[in-house]
Amino acid sequence: MSASGSREFDVIIVGAGIIGAAMACLLMRRGSSASSRVALVGDRFMQAPLAGADWDLRVFALSRASERLLKLCGIWDTLPPARVAPYERMRVWDAAASAHGPGSLSFDCADIGEPNLGYIVDGRVLQWQALQSARALGAVLIEAPLSSVVRGDDAVRAGLEDGRELRAKLIVGADGTESKTRQLLGIETAGHTYHQDALVAHVRTATPHANTAWQRFLGTGPLAFLPLSDGRCSIVWSTSRTEAARLRALDPEGFGAALTAASGEVLGQCTVAAPPVAFPLQLQYAVAYAAPRAVLVGDAAHVVHPLAGQGLNLGLLDCAVLAQVLEDCGGARNFGDLKVLRRYERWRRSENFVAGAALDGLERLFSSAGGFAATARRLGLSAVERLPDIKRRLVRRALGLSGDLPDIISKAAG
Repeated sequence: MSASGSREFDVIIVGAGIIGAAMACLLMRRGSSASSRVALVGDRFMQAPLAGADWDLRVFALSRASERLLKLCGIWDTLPPARVAPYERMRVWDAAASAHGPGSLSFDCADIGEPNLGYIVDGRVLQWQALQSARALGAVLIEAPLSSVVRGDDAVRAGLEDGRELRAKLIVGADGTESKTRQLLGIETAGHTYHQDALVAHVRTATPHANTAWQRFLGTGPLAFLPLSDGRCSIVWSTSRTEAARLRALDPEGFGAALTAASGEVLGQCTVAAPPVAFPLQLQYAVAYAAPRAVLVGDAAHVVHPLAGQGLNLGLLDCAVLAQVLEDCGGARNFGDLKVLRRYERWRRSENFVAGAALDGLERLFSSAGGFAATARRLGLSAVERLPDIKRRLVRRALGLSGDLPDIISKAAG
């Protein structure tokens, strides 16, 4: 894929993942930006998923707000139904308790009048369809690594490693955890590592998942079973790096036995066809989201623990807020105005900080050893289970049906 035509744009988006492509779609579709010239720059664009390929090991739990946003982008309806798995219930419990007894917490979509609690979506398919939607809407896809960013009073210049230079009113860093855009802007990060890896695999279970997401909190981290449409589950098992290395060294039979034990046999015997893949876990946030003519979204701005599956949802809300702020700013000539971008920063930085801190606190609480911590966890889960109003509020918040939402999400509900 290569650029064609002018190298002058209104917005340059760096990062060809789901967040970058969704951001491009929003800018091309929104009212005041309908004629925007948007460049989507990526180191390397993915190839089309192979026909008959298995589910990607990367799966995402998408909220109702994300569903609405992806519909607005023209992405949602292009996803193959076989790679979108709605789930209706969720059950959470502590390792020292039973999945169905005291010390457990259950959520059901029927309790809040919703058709489901969200969707598990194939990551590879989602990324590919997002890119195709961005291209169909008129975004220019440019394949080349970013090498420099120079900001001036009237424009920002992005240099590419192949020697090309692009100019725009605004550059958006959507290039992930190790964001080159963020580094070139000189924006530092804070946070910490969890000294944990997340083990990811697809497994078959003796007991059907019943369209339910299951999560057990172990002393070394949470273990989640996410239901897939073909009857399998995608697991995300967060554990210490030493333990993760030991588990990865097991043969499929040994890993399946370890997984069955770690799950408390809630879904019976677990069977895997291939070893799991490991991803390091960290909490990271950019000390600033905005600078003159530049802004960060998604993992370039914040990375959270995956225990609640909120990472992509938070990033898509970044895109929605930024799109609304740019729509309200009076036209492309103001896209790079720091006052405009600060509005986005204030809005999303506070929301993302609260989410990151809450997830970090939950991880610390549920990974703490000792009798007192275990008792506190069981009592806490049992208490929330007996408070239906609190449960409804938690579910609505997780679905993106409450909170400080941008109008483009709220109006999409209609």
